[in-house]
Amino acid sequence: MFEDSLVESSGRIKTKRGLTTFFSFALQVLLLGVLVLIPLIYTEALPKQQLMTFLVAPPPPPPPPPPPPAAAPVKVIKVQTEIVNNEVRAPTKIPKKIEMLKEDEAPPPSMGVVGGVPGGVAGGSMGGVLGGIVGSSLPPPKVAAPQKVRVSSGVVAGNKISGPNPVYPAIAKTARIQGQVVLQAEISKAGTIQNLRAVSGPPMLYQAAIDAVRQWRYKPYILNGEPVEVETTIQVNFTLNGG
Repeated sequence: MFEDSLVESSGRIKTKRGLTTFFSFALQVLLLGVLVLIPLIYTEALPKQQLMTFLVAPPPPPPPPPPPPAAAPVKVIKVQTEIVNNEVRAPTKIPKKIEMLKEDEAPPPSMGVVGGVPGGVAGGSMGGVLGGIVGSSLPPPKVAAPQKVRVSSGVVAGNKISGPNPVYPAIAKTARIQGQVVLQAEISKAGTIQNLRAVSGPPMLYQAAIDAVRQWRYKPYILNGEPVEVETTIQVNFTLNGG
């Protein structure tokens, strides 16, 4: 009897479990259906931004480039010449149209002076333009002399008129210093020294050379009949034996 009661209770338990499982499955299906139907009924709850993104069609592809224009056909024109190997060839057919060639008349002979420019006018000067200038009594144009010229030291030394010898500095004699001092100078139109400066040589002898050369006088340098300023170098030698 006890065993029968156990069998009966276990059967009831199994029946309850089956019903519970069925109701749980039915409830889940119902909830899932509600979740699916709510967006379909209330469309304002759907994300519009994502829906618009999905619904917008992509832009169409760009049109293909037009094909390149077809090349114009090249028409070859065959020209027949009547000259072969520097000889006139006889024509193969009689031309339908004959053209008359008319040559231009030769220009009239020149009436210029013999020895003048070809094609000169009558009454021109003998020898053309140059002959007219040479034969005329007009004086030749005067070329303006430059304001300043550069002359070598040897030429300038030959134009020296007067000037004292440099005084040998005592301190340079004591130090046994000798040599050549080169001065850069400008000689005016009157022959005086200006813009004098030392260029090379023993520095201890610079001032003595400048003091002496500043008093030198030169003949004016004549170019095209007029005196001009001269830019040159002047050399002053200092030797212990000659002072």
